[in-house]
Amino acid sequence: MVKRRRMTGFLFALFFSILVQPGAVRAEVETYAIANDHSFANWTIRHVAARVSGTFSDVTGKVTIDRQNLASSRVDATINVFSLNSSHRERDSHLLTSEFFDALKFKAIRLVSTGVKPTGPDRGILSGDLTIHGVTRPVELSFRVLGFGPDPWGGYRSGFEATTVLKRSDYGITWGLDMPGGGPVGDEVEITILIEGVKLGPDGSPLKLK
Repeated sequence: MVKRRRMTGFLFALFFSILVQPGAVRAEVETYAIANDHSFANWTIRHVAARVSGTFSDVTGKVTIDRQNLASSRVDATINVFSLNSSHRERDSHLLTSEFFDALKFKAIRLVSTGVKPTGPDRGILSGDLTIHGVTRPVELSFRVLGFGPDPWGGYRSGFEATTVLKRSDYGITWGLDMPGGGPVGDEVEITILIEGVKLGPDGSPLKLK
């Protein structure tokens, strides 16, 4: 009995020592700066009987991720409203006016995560506070981790995709909704966010692989 207790104690101590060794495998929290030249917030909305789409091409911020524990991951992203592009200059100009985004007053859209619920090893539901047109509301986005890998310039990158459906009226953007049939522009907006991240080192600058 004494020998068995000693052996159990020895095995516990050995296991604990392995866990605290510098070379032991442990979760790594990684921080990625959003690459605004390779990241987009795409949208689709009803127009009369059809649908139109566009994008915001200037997305900045950071993604912090623990690959072994997605629940501890975080996102803080900002979209420059003036980067809106629907491939139609007159429409873009209208969308930036006070009848829609009122971009001179509200220059940015911001998403700050408040929680992550994993639904698989590379996907989950991200909860956050989304601010559009000066209004902040809770939102949920379904997301996927697309992958990780070295880039051709000596750095390391990540990829993410997130989707959600919003009502523009929830953010005080109501132009046309009081017209017969809800007007020419719909209320529901389908959003797809595509993020490419550049891994940062401990000093906050882009990591360079050796």
